[in-house]
Amino acid sequence: MWFTNQRGEEEFTGGQDDWAGAARLASTCPYFNPDVEEEFVADDPVSCYNCRYRRWSTGSFTCLKKDKA
Repeated sequence: MWFTNQRGEEEFTGGQDDWAGAARLASTCPYFNPDVEEEFVADDPVSCYNCRYRRWSTGSFTCLKKDKA
């Protein structure tokens, strides 16, 4: 569910509207950390869309923790 964009960042392939996919990924992510509640966009609190480590891009978001052991 990820691809490496032109800047070498890991970007979510589901875009900004794959609510179920973003929740599935976050539920198994060892790095998930909820952002401040004011920044939540998904109804499910455990979602990549609500994660402190996501950065919005034009069509999706990038993950600052993906594969960063």
